[in-house]
Amino acid sequence: MDADAPIQVESVPLPIAGARLATAAAGIRYRNRADLVLMELAPESTTAAVFTRNRFCAAPVTVAREHLAKDRPRYLLINAGNANAGTGDEGLRAARETCRAVAAMAGCAMSQVLPFSTGVIGEDLPLLPFQRAMPGLFSGLSEDARAWEAAARAIMTTDTRPKRFGCEVELSGGLVRLSGIAKGAGMIRPDMATMLAFLATDAAVDTATLQAVLTEAVEPSFNSITVDGDTSTNDACVLVATGASGVGLCDEEDRERLGLAVGTLCFMLAREIVRDGEGATKLVELVVEQAASVADARAVAYTIAHSPLVKTALFAEDPNWGRILAAVGRAGVDLDIRRVRIYLGDVCIVRDGGRDPDYREEEGQWVMAQDEFEIRVVLGAGTAETRVLTCDLSYDYVKINAEYRS
Repeated sequence: MDADAPIQVESVPLPIAGARLATAAAGIRYRNRADLVLMELAPESTTAAVFTRNRFCAAPVTVAREHLAKDRPRYLLINAGNANAGTGDEGLRAARETCRAVAAMAGCAMSQVLPFSTGVIGEDLPLLPFQRAMPGLFSGLSEDARAWEAAARAIMTTDTRPKRFGCEVELSGGLVRLSGIAKGAGMIRPDMATMLAFLATDAAVDTATLQAVLTEAVEPSFNSITVDGDTSTNDACVLVATGASGVGLCDEEDRERLGLAVGTLCFMLAREIVRDGEGATKLVELVVEQAASVADARAVAYTIAHSPLVKTALFAEDPNWGRILAAVGRAGVDLDIRRVRIYLGDVCIVRDGGRDPDYREEEGQWVMAQDEFEIRVVLGAGTAETRVLTCDLSYDYVKINAEYRS
């Protein structure tokens, strides 16, 4: 077994023994579509999670943190259409009541239920749709892959397509499976988790190891993407290990192999979030190399990624390299501009403090006409580097967000 061998990812989720899912059209905000998901976990499952760092975190984030700290989760409850954020004490009460409704049906402790919400901020969460949906959710629980597919669709808000992947990975004790779903298209900027994502494996993993694996996977994936620079109030990423396969982590190679699989799924889901960015037509990887520190590299990458002038140039397929140059210069890092080089794909556009004398405009235009391409910045100040995925800013982004509550 080669711990570094690439993970073969399927574009569909796989059934995970020990994790059953169901969806319901509860009518929380949307009509005639599923908007509520229940995930039931095997009793011995372990759970790891990371949450938003937004100080105005939503009520379900607060409750999920509390419950995760005191008990072993048995159920995840996820609703779309209402974020239950900015709702004060009433929002906390509502989040706890949704957990109570699940616990009453399941016969478990309320603290064994983790709530998650996504949607419009500042509106009270209606409880009646949850209560009415409970019997159907419990009767519909299934391990089938179609249940994962339905869940991926049910958690969507402004997303245009579901985001879901699955894979199998060989450990020393046998084969284990992983599946993951995510939602997110706007209000996407890291500080964990910038969206909702739920991953599960049938491997047997202790909680501490599972948390370490998730934390490591998040940094180069969900924490390295940005659509619009906004960090949501509701972001969460959850990784569950049901242990139903009976295959555990026997050595460090097993841990590395599982970590690679989780990291690969997280990256694929994160990539799909950016690809599906609200109104996006371009997927751009920003690579910053030879920085004095990782912090400097990320500062440069995110200054470029969040520049409205750069993002609109991406949409226009206009190789206006001056906008990129200006963003690099205002990133707040020490630079010797004579050592900075900037590339569109393999085409050098800036060197020695100005336009590369060999650069031809048609070369830059060809690169920017592609659906996916790379912008590479070489700072010439050290050895640190970073990679960030972003997208363009189109007319449709404004339209989607102007009409979101209409």
